[in-house]
Amino acid sequence: MTQAIARFILRLFGWQTELAVAMVNKCVLVGAPHTTNWDFPIALLGMTAMGIKFNWVAKHTLFRWPLGIFMRALGGIPLERNTGGAGFALKMVETFHDLDHFILAIAPEGTRHRTDHWKAGFYKIALKSSVPIALGYVDYRKKKIGIGKLFMPSGNREKDFLQVQGFYSDKSGKYPEKQGEVRLR
Repeated sequence: MTQAIARFILRLFGWQTELAVAMVNKCVLVGAPHTTNWDFPIALLGMTAMGIKFNWVAKHTLFRWPLGIFMRALGGIPLERNTGGAGFALKMVETFHDLDHFILAIAPEGTRHRTDHWKAGFYKIALKSSVPIALGYVDYRKKKIGIGKLFMPSGNREKDFLQVQGFYSDKSGKYPEKQGEVRLR
């Protein structure tokens, strides 16, 4: 029922979903481009419409009481960004090993503002967890939400990231001027 309601709401506003891969039970789901707070509710509707249950990462300040109760219920996992994320990454790797179903969505830009590089945490978590990376998107120009590519990280960041760059080359955020370059530092 929830899936049908999400599809209806998306259609009402002219959005479509596209699941171009056979989803797996475990993966790191990249969410990009990320240029507005609207990305989250649209992505949440899209994932619900596609029948995909996932967890997502956001800055810890969004999880203060009372909003934190709602955010955790939606699958949110707080990240204390000023600690560098090493402990967080280790916790996520352990979670992948402990659970039979865990789809972890991360916006590697780390912000809604223009950046000159993506954070590599999503890649490191997938590599250390031996799970694939799914490339998800909210494309405002085409009004499409989807997951379009799934691949196993090889450990060769440069080679793997060429796939990521190619995939996102035609995706457009709500504010394209806020989209940074798709590259690692």
